[in-house]
Amino acid sequence: MSIEPDETTKTQPTDPATWVDEFGDFFYRFAYSRLRDPNSAEEAVQETFVAGIRSFGTYEGKATTRNWLMGILKRKIIDIIRQRQRASNISGIDGEADPEQVLFDSSGHWRRNATAWANEPSKNIHSGELWDVVQKCLTKLPVGQSDVFTLSVIEGLETQEICEQLGITESNLWVRLHRARMQLAQCVGPLWKGL
Repeated sequence: MSIEPDETTKTQPTDPATWVDEFGDFFYRFAYSRLRDPNSAEEAVQETFVAGIRSFGTYEGKATTRNWLMGILKRKIIDIIRQRQRASNISGIDGEADPEQVLFDSSGHWRRNATAWANEPSKNIHSGELWDVVQKCLTKLPVGQSDVFTLSVIEGLETQEICEQLGITESNLWVRLHRARMQLAQCVGPLWKGL
């Protein structure tokens, strides 16, 4: 028989001195899967632990320490994506190739070998093998495209929140997301069929 926790039920926080051993590897893998850069992933995890230590006195114990820190880590990942976006905007480098000629014919219809996966990537995102292929393909996308795909499809953030976080317009978000899906379809299709 399970007992539903009420508002008075609190979990005991773990000692901050044990966080790196308890959560470090898991948090690093999580951050790396979203940021695709080992230095950025390490930075996100380190900043998470520092923020956790700074606010440890306000931890109410309503969630496990791991879940509480995971919430901090997700915000740190978004911060890093936002910083990358700002740096990209300042440098003026777009780097977003136009894959439409590869996937669409001159009348705008899908080419014969283009995969329909591009239309609904979120339906299969949690499949283990597909996820590995998607992660590999995400590393090939320009940062602006991979960031919006990660925030929208993987993290499930709302359009308005993504636009605010990245400082872009809604139409720019949809263009980037469309391009990311097309490039992912181009990359994932052959790799997925080869498994």
